[in-house]
Amino acid sequence: MRQVNVVPAAARPLKERIMPSTPVPEFRSRVIALELDGDGAHPASWRKAHHDPQALLGGPRIRETVQAADIAGFHVATFKDTRVVDPGSTGIAGRLDAIQRAAFAAAITRSIGLVPEAGTLFTEPFHVATQLASLDYSSLGRAGWLVNADNLEEEARSVGRAPLPAGENTSEAADAVQASRRLWDSWEDDAVIRDVSTGRYIDRDKLHYADFEGERFSVKGPSIIPRPLQGQVVVFAPAELLPAVEADVALIAAETPDALAKAAQAAATAGAPRTLVELDVILDSRGQAAEDRLAELDSYEEWTGGARYVGSAEGLVELLTTLFAAADGVRLKPAVLDVDLPELANKVLPELRRTGLVVPPAPGRTLRETFGLPRPANRFAAA
Repeated sequence: MRQVNVVPAAARPLKERIMPSTPVPEFRSRVIALELDGDGAHPASWRKAHHDPQALLGGPRIRETVQAADIAGFHVATFKDTRVVDPGSTGIAGRLDAIQRAAFAAAITRSIGLVPEAGTLFTEPFHVATQLASLDYSSLGRAGWLVNADNLEEEARSVGRAPLPAGENTSEAADAVQASRRLWDSWEDDAVIRDVSTGRYIDRDKLHYADFEGERFSVKGPSIIPRPLQGQVVVFAPAELLPAVEADVALIAAETPDALAKAAQAAATAGAPRTLVELDVILDSRGQAAEDRLAELDSYEEWTGGARYVGSAEGLVELLTTLFAAADGVRLKPAVLDVDLPELANKVLPELRRTGLVVPPAPGRTLRETFGLPRPANRFAAA
């Protein structure tokens, strides 16, 4: 059972809701993230998949897609998650837990960042924080968190709860992220000493209660996992949740590609440390024009998304070059993974590298280093 509220979040001073200030340097190399959900972003993508439909939920399929992205040199893989079936869709009805997929991918990849989506409204923050800290260890510092604050009645009902009052999902998400950040800091970096001669494993003076008190829940702590290798797991969140949600990377959505650059500039001006624009993609492939591929897929079910590129790989490179003048990177959502991922890997990424806009991720580099984000100081050690 959740503990009762003590202090309304909105009433707390801002300084209590943010981390110790850590300067964020200017960022140059752009980041290419890739959404790896099901068979692709289009709801009819499964009709064009190159595998047995029964294989979608198996380990070999996850290994095939994430290793393809890792070997190609994408910087980030994101994994969608939800407790409910997409209403009215003829697409894939089920998916494996996102954090579990990312954990599976950690052991079989070398350099790609792994960013599972996890909800903040109907999931206990302590469990999310410790799962993501574990992912950071298993991936050797490549973990991120894509914050979800969808206030869906079906999702609330699935765990025996009611949706939040209208307009209160942002403050609840902000509290969940702050609770997680305090839990990650509840172990100082050198808390584990493993002194065989004295028999001491932990320096208890370097463990701290998280002592987070939100509007609807409180978390005492400390965590059951030592501080993540990155200090703080990289937090991604939709731009509309910032600045209430303390995110490292803002995800920028818009109706059209032309509107993305302006929205990214606005988010950066408002203080987002890093920005990724969201772009649905369907490319020319194997002699079939992208427009024809989209028309065929849409004949089964229309693709309703956000900003979209439909065309050649060369045209996509030109569009991304323009967007990179305003954003720190892009999250691509391929229409059909088995078709569009090879086009992106073999035609788009190499050309972006040739221009010098993008450099491949290096094995051993943390996700924070990929984004040029500093490792934050521990709030308790600095106190």
